[in-house]
Amino acid sequence: MSIEVCRAWLRERGFEDRIREFEVSSATVELAAQAVGCEPARIAKTLSFVHEDGAVLIVCAGDAKIDNTKFKAQFRHKATMLTPEQVETFTGHTIGGVCPFAITHPKVTTYLDVSLKRFDTIYPAAGNAASAVRLSCEELEALSGSAGWIDVCKAWQ
Repeated sequence: MSIEVCRAWLRERGFEDRIREFEVSSATVELAAQAVGCEPARIAKTLSFVHEDGAVLIVCAGDAKIDNTKFKAQFRHKATMLTPEQVETFTGHTIGGVCPFAITHPKVTTYLDVSLKRFDTIYPAAGNAASAVRLSCEELEALSGSAGWIDVCKAWQ
């Protein structure tokens, strides 16, 4: 159901035509890259972490991994991923389709990792595990309501 929420949300902002739906799963970076037809690094994965009494979402390149030292320096605590139930509670999306769109929970903050900035086109999920939306980094920044660009990943340079 969350793809319909994302579709409506993106429609209101003039981006519904950028959504791609697949007959195959796009739940992992590798599967999404196959479905889209791009290199895995261009998949903008949304990772969900515990933060204070809420959550922080970090959208990063498909080939990037969280650097625990950088994460702790940025957020002042260890990187602890949300449980699947917490992910759905905080984002309204299920694992495999988590994206930074249509997030209405007041205790969620979204950040974009600099690992994405090397690409002109990226593909975050669009609300379920068989979708993606084609965006530029600037469009992702505007549509995600991001709190800003941060550097908390490794293994992508």
